[in-house]
Amino acid sequence: MSRHFFAAAFAALALTVAMPAVLPAQAASFSESQQTEIGDLVKDYLMKNPEVIRDAMEELQRKEQLAEAEARKTGVAKYADQLFNSKRHAVIGNPKGDVTLVEFFDYNCGYCKRAHADMQKLIDEDKGLRVILKEFPVLGQGSEEAAQVAVAVNRLSPEKYKAFYDELLMSRGAVDGARALAVAADQGLDKAAIQAHLKDPEVAATINESYTLAQALGINGTPSYVLQNDVVVGAVGYDALKEKIKSVRACGSVTC
Repeated sequence: MSRHFFAAAFAALALTVAMPAVLPAQAASFSESQQTEIGDLVKDYLMKNPEVIRDAMEELQRKEQLAEAEARKTGVAKYADQLFNSKRHAVIGNPKGDVTLVEFFDYNCGYCKRAHADMQKLIDEDKGLRVILKEFPVLGQGSEEAAQVAVAVNRLSPEKYKAFYDELLMSRGAVDGARALAVAADQGLDKAAIQAHLKDPEVAATINESYTLAQALGINGTPSYVLQNDVVVGAVGYDALKEKIKSVRACGSVTC
């Protein structure tokens, strides 16, 4: 057989592995006997070299991850004002810090509870770190109720939000509105005033803003973090977050 035929056969192989939807159009340029022979060659090659499929899938996954990361980076730039400058969400750490770390969290999220110590350590060690906490209740009605109370607490007594957040997040068992109100009372807050404030449209608007931003960035779980140049999904740990913060400082004012 000619070199051209073998080139065509392995082009078909590449299409079979990487772009199966394109194969019918490619096959139309071959005769029926050639298509049969190419099919036999492809099958024989794959049976002898099954790792080709694995390698192709790994490469596809790598490209998809890169595309997803680039899309999220573009999303961060597009929604930067709402992410980093919205007045609706609680700010802890240094409110004038040179690096901002945004966390999307849920009070019923076990991973968020475990990540709490990492966040606190970062705040204690890094006096230039500003942290924005975005209530993102994705784990049911109880989480939504707790988030509503938390937003009301932040609006009425922002100076007491951090202590409220710490206690509620680290509560044992399921968290709901009743538990959130009990924690607010522990912090010396007026339960009746908070309950009345739950009707304020800004409470719902604050949580809806978190939902909208999360959807735009492809975030569907907690905890998830956003920095100037990255989106980090999952409880990645203290060292990984510290490295991300370091990379933001290295970028300076340049988005990289």
